[in-house]
Amino acid sequence: MSTSVAFKNLTLGYERLPAVQQLDTEIKQGSLTAIVGPNGAGKSTLLKGLTGSLSPIEGHIEVSNLRADDIAYLPQQSEIDRSFPISVLDLVAMGLWREIGAFGQVGRKMRGRVEQAIAAVGLRGFESRAIGSLSGGQMQRALFARLLLQDAELVLLDEPFSAIDMKTMADLIGIIERWHGEGRTVLAVLHDDTTVRSHFPETLMLARELVAHGPTETVLTSENQFRARQMCEACASTPHVCGKSAA
Repeated sequence: MSTSVAFKNLTLGYERLPAVQQLDTEIKQGSLTAIVGPNGAGKSTLLKGLTGSLSPIEGHIEVSNLRADDIAYLPQQSEIDRSFPISVLDLVAMGLWREIGAFGQVGRKMRGRVEQAIAAVGLRGFESRAIGSLSGGQMQRALFARLLLQDAELVLLDEPFSAIDMKTMADLIGIIERWHGEGRTVLAVLHDDTTVRSHFPETLMLARELVAHGPTETVLTSENQFRARQMCEACASTPHVCGKSAA
């Protein structure tokens, strides 16, 4: 497989304080990859770097043959203002922005596509519901419907299964596996080891710096997890040692 994303000596952070350091690795085109690591490992920061919302402190990210609108991003639900007065249909229709622009109108044909996406995630009949009235699982289904309409080559998911029921999780995993089958590249920040082992062939483990990256069965080991915890604890207690492997 060719390379979809390459991280070249990448350091990302906030106010010059590194959250991801000296990352050198490649994501293959069409791969389905889990990003794992302890709290504070830099997982969400890495996705923000990929979206371009966070600029590198050092190094760079190479994204092969992709424009900005070829990248779809699902943030954590906690980052979404659900008090905004918008319906499910309008939220999902935002997935068409690259076709209609910021102020374009959704015509009859496009509305049909929006309704199909809503039906595909199991929300038929919810079109006029305000997003503030949705449960966590229903909101996540609506956000996945928006991703379906974006039709992106690179899909970034930040904790897509947080605070949702098992039925919703199974349905959303089905959508992710369909994307994988279509040859799209999917990166997902995840915490549940069982989910990673069952559904994600590749894993990238972070602890601010790279711990391991490759087939899930070789990366998601107790030894690597212990090392990752050591590295993150060292950064939390003595920031000046960050970027160096824990002893």
